[in-house]
Amino acid sequence: MPDAAQHGPLGPSEKGIHLVSDTTPADGGNDSTTPVISVRPVALAAPDRGQDLQVRVTAPTTGHNLPVVVFSHGMTLTMDDYAPLVDFWAARGFVVIQPTHLDSLGLLPDDPRTPPIWRIRTDDLTGVLDQLDAIEDGVPGLAGRIDQDRIAVAGHSWGAQTASTLAGARVVDADGTPGESMSDSRVRAAVLLCLPGTGGADLSPLAAQYFPFMSPDFAELKTPSLIVAGDHDQSPLTVRGPDWFTDGYRLSSGATDLLTLFGAEHGLGGIQGSNDTRTTDESPERVAVVQHATLAYLRTALGLDNDAWPAARRTLTATSDPLGRIDSK
Repeated sequence: MPDAAQHGPLGPSEKGIHLVSDTTPADGGNDSTTPVISVRPVALAAPDRGQDLQVRVTAPTTGHNLPVVVFSHGMTLTMDDYAPLVDFWAARGFVVIQPTHLDSLGLLPDDPRTPPIWRIRTDDLTGVLDQLDAIEDGVPGLAGRIDQDRIAVAGHSWGAQTASTLAGARVVDADGTPGESMSDSRVRAAVLLCLPGTGGADLSPLAAQYFPFMSPDFAELKTPSLIVAGDHDQSPLTVRGPDWFTDGYRLSSGATDLLTLFGAEHGLGGIQGSNDTRTTDESPERVAVVQHATLAYLRTALGLDNDAWPAARRTLTATSDPLGRIDSK
């Protein structure tokens, strides 16, 4: 039986249940929070993957008809990262499911799973959606409390590209044509943080050699999506500047909103949490903007509160010294 704890987050090697309480007030201090339970690992069958898919599930301890966010991590990170977002969302009524993708488990270059790793990542997310009943059964007290009609995907960096494929984005094949659609009609909204832009001539030599699949076509990204980008995010994967991370907004019909954070680099102030020491723009205030904005977007996009996202937009623009701006189509 996993242990329950009232103290800090579980370390990467620990197993079990983690109970936290997030009482940070949202904008205006009008939202309510609840203690959060986090269980890891929950093992899901994945016969074609070579090993089970392990996920972390973070959920409020009370409530029913809980919406779901499936979160895809960035390169080298795991299900144990992104606590600033995951705990914030869960304390406000969301079940957040975080798989650990194979690329974070030390795949060798000659492993046959390495070339199609981007596709396996997408399969991880669809596998989570296929096994929501098993996930409910694997988390004490969660059975019967998930609303399987209110599902969103989210991700950061490479994870944003992974999540975007379920929202309709395609990967361009070597011959320059968009590949097959891997969109999923169960997904009603997406939050895409630092979503990589177009490939081809826009990729750096490094990216072209090691990440040729970072060549998206956004024409069929039609699921309602929020793009979040930093205006100081200069990536070694592109020969362009920070505007590369706004391509998904410019080139798709589904990405109707773009939150640009002033001064933000790839960590958006530190959304990965304390396990990742690579944040170069640490800013609790910037992380708070991401927390509040993404929560508001999810609540409106999933039909929980039609006023949440408009109110968040007004709040951001009404301050005398805003930390970012929101563009909408």
